[in-house]
Amino acid sequence: MEPRDITAVSELLDAATRADGHQALADHQWLDLVEGGRTGFAGLVAWEPGHAHPVAYAQVSKGNESWAVELVVDPHHRYDMAAIGPELLRGALDVVAEAGGGHVHWWVFEATDSHRQLAAQVGMRPGRVLYQMRRPLPTGVPVAVATRPFVPGLDETAWLAMNNRAFAGHPEQGGWTHDTLLAREKEPWFDPSGFLLHEVDGQLAAFCWTKIHDDVEPRLGEIYVIAVDPGFTGRGLGRALTLAGLASLADRGLTTGMLYVDADNTAAVNLYRSLGFEVHHQDHAFVGDVG
Repeated sequence: MEPRDITAVSELLDAATRADGHQALADHQWLDLVEGGRTGFAGLVAWEPGHAHPVAYAQVSKGNESWAVELVVDPHHRYDMAAIGPELLRGALDVVAEAGGGHVHWWVFEATDSHRQLAAQVGMRPGRVLYQMRRPLPTGVPVAVATRPFVPGLDETAWLAMNNRAFAGHPEQGGWTHDTLLAREKEPWFDPSGFLLHEVDGQLAAFCWTKIHDDVEPRLGEIYVIAVDPGFTGRGLGRALTLAGLASLADRGLTTGMLYVDADNTAAVNLYRSLGFEVHHQDHAFVGDVG
């Protein structure tokens, strides 16, 4: 991905975001693109004669224990998805094969029969389902846990250790490095005042990291990442930190709270429903194993 490719792809992603009303790439994949790509990153850009802009983009990113594939087609070229989609997805899977293979996820916003057919064409099958859940703010429920804001330059080491314990084996959130975290801290949306830490006897026990989306309507306040250290489970900290994060978002003027959760994480889904969240939409992963 040369600088001109990154510029052209960024314009394509902006067009897709405006057309679809949601981010064209997840945060992890977006940062791989604009940071120039870490090990395991590749971008495939599709051009057609007579067009000064790319018509589609596919991205491969190596995660903690699997590969993520993204596919974005220009809104004005989606009539040709049946030709563009298989070619780019097969190219992405070839990249994975050349790098040694592994388990692959292709995430799709509100998958349709066309997506299912396209996945089947390249040997992928339905996998994880991710709920986006929302609720109005404020909650009206008092916060019953003490928190403090994350301090850049001070809290990275302790946070990384706790995050990686809590998300051991998770394909996106597990296995973070110092560079992974610093890349988030450089993003314009990063606000340490909304990155809440809860400590017990000087040890980090839980956290709730929030993020504000100013580029959508209505503006959304997201529970971006939330976790409880495995040594402090069973104390109700998940519920308490969720409420603390929502209160932080409401204090900053947000009227809608949002989060993502795996549909098969029954305990978490039930917790969020008990806090007034309802499913807004579903994202689907199509999965496959590349040799």
